[in-house]
Amino acid sequence: MYAITIPEPGGPEALVWAEVADPVPGLGEVLVDVTASAVNRADILQRRGFYDPPPGASPYPGLECSGRIAALGTGVSGWSVGDEVCALLSGGGYAEKVAVPAGQLLPVPKGVSLTRAAALPEVVCTVWSNVFMISHLRPGETLLVHGGSSGIGTMAIQLAKAVGAKVAVTAGTREKLDRCAELGADILIDYKQQDFVEEVAKATDGAGADVILDNMGAKYLDRNVRTLAVNGRLAVIGMQGGVQGELNIAALLQKRAVISAASLRARPLEEKAAIVAAVREHVWPLLDAGRVRPVVDRELPMDDAASGHRLLEESGHVGKVLLVTP
Repeated sequence: MYAITIPEPGGPEALVWAEVADPVPGLGEVLVDVTASAVNRADILQRRGFYDPPPGASPYPGLECSGRIAALGTGVSGWSVGDEVCALLSGGGYAEKVAVPAGQLLPVPKGVSLTRAAALPEVVCTVWSNVFMISHLRPGETLLVHGGSSGIGTMAIQLAKAVGAKVAVTAGTREKLDRCAELGADILIDYKQQDFVEEVAKATDGAGADVILDNMGAKYLDRNVRTLAVNGRLAVIGMQGGVQGELNIAALLQKRAVISAASLRARPLEEKAAIVAAVREHVWPLLDAGRVRPVVDRELPMDDAASGHRLLEESGHVGKVLLVTP
């Protein structure tokens, strides 16, 4: 098969479409003929040499995919060869084939094409696990999403609205904010022109955000804590703004707030399977009913993964960028 390899860390040009050995499904795994994968920030970090795959995972980038089951490993039940699926991966999505633990498979939702289903697993599992399973967003509460026009952001808006929450977003252009509004965002904040601490306070009569989904990390830590409501929950899922920040413990105590930080890739298989099962129970009915949809900016050939990486690095997208196999 062919896959995107990274012979040496570097810029987008470091991504090389090369012939490699086919994966073999192990115990409890299935082999998937990949239709599409999607570009995630973690893939960019891996390309630069800063985010190695977990031990035993595929060395190729790609944290999600869609495709058809080509073979079943030992001990797999409930799936058949030929089933159309999408999958959460620890790596290997930028390839023609990938071996996937059966617990990380999901059926393609009704009304979603097989290609576009590749835009779902990573974002849905990230949002559901952090915003709902960890931070327990409830109807009537306010969620602040940083990077509202990203793949994560566009899904977070839709899921929060589906459960009856109010949604504030930050984005860097009017066009991106307008797209967030089309998805249901209530409070639109241009982070280049406005202070999100002030804007959230004004929009909530000083109460603040009950839950914040943050992709920035250190850069926003102090301001996020100031933005939280009493009993608020800050869920950190990214480090685009650095890894070391200063935390005002007194402010955290005063608000009786909670800070959590979690990634999906390195979690044990049983934890990933539990998240996928929760997503299938709670989110898949919304997708089947058309109440939630993947937002896809564009589809590119997988052997041109470099263009997809450049697009994300330039923040020139809204929603997901897909890579489609030849």
